[in-house]
Amino acid sequence: MKQKRWILTGIVIVLAVAGITFCCLPYYARQALIHLYPTIDDLTLFHRHTVHAPDSCWDWYQSDCYNTYRMEPEDSAYLAELKTVSFLVIRNDSILYERYFGGWDDSLTSNLYSCTKTIVGLLVGVAIDEGLIRSVDDNVCDYLPAYTKGRQRDVTIRDLLTMSGGMDWDEAYASLFSVTTHGYYGNDLYDLVMNLDVVDEPGVQYSYRSGETQLLAFVLEAATGTTLSDYAEQKLWQPMLAGQDAFWLLDKEQGDEKAFCCFHTTARDAARFARLMLRKGDWNGRKLVSERYMEEAMSPASYLKDQWGKDGLNYYGFQTWVMHYRDQVNPYMRGMLGQYIIAIPSQNAIVVRLGHKRSDVYVRELTTDIIRYMDIAMKILEQK
Repeated sequence: MKQKRWILTGIVIVLAVAGITFCCLPYYARQALIHLYPTIDDLTLFHRHTVHAPDSCWDWYQSDCYNTYRMEPEDSAYLAELKTVSFLVIRNDSILYERYFGGWDDSLTSNLYSCTKTIVGLLVGVAIDEGLIRSVDDNVCDYLPAYTKGRQRDVTIRDLLTMSGGMDWDEAYASLFSVTTHGYYGNDLYDLVMNLDVVDEPGVQYSYRSGETQLLAFVLEAATGTTLSDYAEQKLWQPMLAGQDAFWLLDKEQGDEKAFCCFHTTARDAARFARLMLRKGDWNGRKLVSERYMEEAMSPASYLKDQWGKDGLNYYGFQTWVMHYRDQVNPYMRGMLGQYIIAIPSQNAIVVRLGHKRSDVYVRELTTDIIRYMDIAMKILEQK
């Protein structure tokens, strides 16, 4: 009987200590322990702004051979293995192939994760075209006067666009106390990024840092005088005649958009961004982003060192990835769970893959899954 009491007492003490420890953790760490690793269907976990679609939309055509392609069993198994939810192949504005998995359909939204960064980059181009930002070579502190601690005063908008701003940011969602976990689950984004030191010389080496996109968003808001969501709605989402509302997750109620990760939309609407890249900023005769800006955004910042410290970066432009695949050079957007929105200029084609998992095996800067998705897409595009 005494032994049982000691066991029960021990359990109570352990639970009490665990409870006290949990309560003493920072807010973002408590949220991370509750919700664990990020997922693409996190819409209800956070406060959000709605990015409203227009009253009437432009929709993709269906090709005469829509979904006539019979995917090879090993390719279908690969899509299922990595928990794909949407796979979409478009050419000449016509959908050739469209497939959904796991109860998903063309109306369900997914978190695009870091594909969101490209949206922010496009909005910078809009603000420059409107004269609200004078130049990508302006200093960040011209728009955010408090960003002057140490090397912060040397950082330019171009540095942020090309991930060469030197911010002290650890890109690790899997770590409970990483700054990325803090950014995703926290409620103080502005204070977080404004107070991070610049630890590397800006404008020298590319290094992927989500915080630099978040800082870029604060520059945009200071320059435009409006929220990121409203600016995206006015300048991109409604002019692109989106099919349905999108959502941008916030760090708290009426707070700041998580600019580095958290735009929610459907596969079909996500494909609009690739169409904008294919058409160099034009949407059905209306110039949403200038061609000059789009060309620079979709070209690697070759003056930078790459992530291995070698001269001649060849895979990253202005918040936009550049893929070298076969004889193609394809601008694309990518997110951490295998969200890919790919423009293929040589084919006037688009590939969208959304899902829950990605490969952890790299061939230089590419994970092997995106290569496989491109192989599958090329089979669809080459069908007779």
